[in-house]
Amino acid sequence: MALINLNKITSRDKKQEESSVGLAVQDIEHSSSTTPSEMNVRENSNGVREFSSGTSNNVAIKSNMRLTNKLTDETASSPVVGTDISNNLEQKIRDIKDLNLVDAPRNLQAAETDQSVVNLTLKKYEFADIIKEAISLNASDIHLTVGYRAVVRIDGSLKSINTNVISPEDMSEIVKELLKIRNDLKIEDVKELDLSYNVMSRRLRVNIFRQKGNFSIVARIIPETIRSIDELELPQILKEFTKINSGLILITGPAGSGKSTTIASILNNINLNQPKHIITLEDPIEFVFPRGQCLIDQREFGVDFESWNTSLRYILRQDPDIVFVGEMRDYETIASTMTISETGHLVFATLHTNSAAQTVDRIIDVFPNTQQAQIRAQLANVITAVVSQRLVPLARGGRRAVLEIMIATPAIRTAIREGKTHMIDNMIRTGQDYGMNSMENSLIDLIEKGLVSIDTAKAYSVHPDEIDSLLVRK
Repeated sequence: MALINLNKITSRDKKQEESSVGLAVQDIEHSSSTTPSEMNVRENSNGVREFSSGTSNNVAIKSNMRLTNKLTDETASSPVVGTDISNNLEQKIRDIKDLNLVDAPRNLQAAETDQSVVNLTLKKYEFADIIKEAISLNASDIHLTVGYRAVVRIDGSLKSINTNVISPEDMSEIVKELLKIRNDLKIEDVKELDLSYNVMSRRLRVNIFRQKGNFSIVARIIPETIRSIDELELPQILKEFTKINSGLILITGPAGSGKSTTIASILNNINLNQPKHIITLEDPIEFVFPRGQCLIDQREFGVDFESWNTSLRYILRQDPDIVFVGEMRDYETIASTMTISETGHLVFATLHTNSAAQTVDRIIDVFPNTQQAQIRAQLANVITAVVSQRLVPLARGGRRAVLEIMIATPAIRTAIREGKTHMIDNMIRTGQDYGMNSMENSLIDLIEKGLVSIDTAKAYSVHPDEIDSLLVRK
């Protein structure tokens, strides 16, 4: 579906624009190699005039550029030389060119037959409309930045959608709407902020920040339901993690790699099968767990608690069986998390690292040199497993999580204690009998199933050269 948003048209220019639209439509009909369907002109429920014609998708995209060229000609030769009208048309032409540039790949990909529809609409998207559009496109994230159209992330790639170019005033109104749930904050004091937002029965994790003096927003769309380990096609060993009574399990990976989804799946498995008390500390709350066998207290930073260190210090008096720490941010949070693990509780936490070995080094390096030996010993005692993951785009569409899994065997614990973390990668490669698996083996499995190409696998591999050697062995 190719969409063109023609906004801010002055009353004196409307006749010229409609004439141009008519000429562009005629061009579509004459240039199509197939017989076009009857041209329809109708007014939708919003009072917006829509034009449609059956044409090939390539012609539909080219026709938008013809419309641009005709508007350019009319701007130069129009007897009406008012500055406002001229500037308005020039802006409109730039908008159309930009829209065709960013939307053309999506238009081509979406066309299932040789027939397509060209919709020429005059419509302004509200924030709720953008969210609705993003959900309909199965997008994972929404990006709003002043001076750009709304952008969404679909299967890892950014796509522009047919909205107005966002103004500073538009952005301020959206931020004010988001801050209604945070009465303790004034808009002028906000520089960076995480919060959750509910709309249309969906939950969003929202980050607000400033750039060039204006607000920008990135919103992660949280799935409606918590998918099971089987539904996510995750390794079965993750079910074994739900049977552990104490220790530290870390889920790591870059931002947007599905860490929250994996942890939610594991915790919900516990929730549905065991009578436990789970306490989560999150910034913000993402997945809301359904009522199951567990008693679950979900706490949100800035709403339910103000200090990570204070909350972790008092959490032991809240009688938890399982604790989820949204992110280990600094050495105080890391130290408190390991202390809770030492006291006979099962703790889940996340880090933004790419591998198990890198995770161990990151934790150790956060502490001063004088404490690192002690922390190595402490981490070696409490660590149970490290799961590092990435989301890989599939050839058929969609994405799949690929995981590196490290299990804390006696050899792994010794390597951590003695500072020999460079040996961990090889221990993971040879530790399949313990349930361990390397990222490269996970990617090879997808290649063999025809789900990803070799090039894609290498792009997401920690050690790309190993992909070739593993393929040769198989």
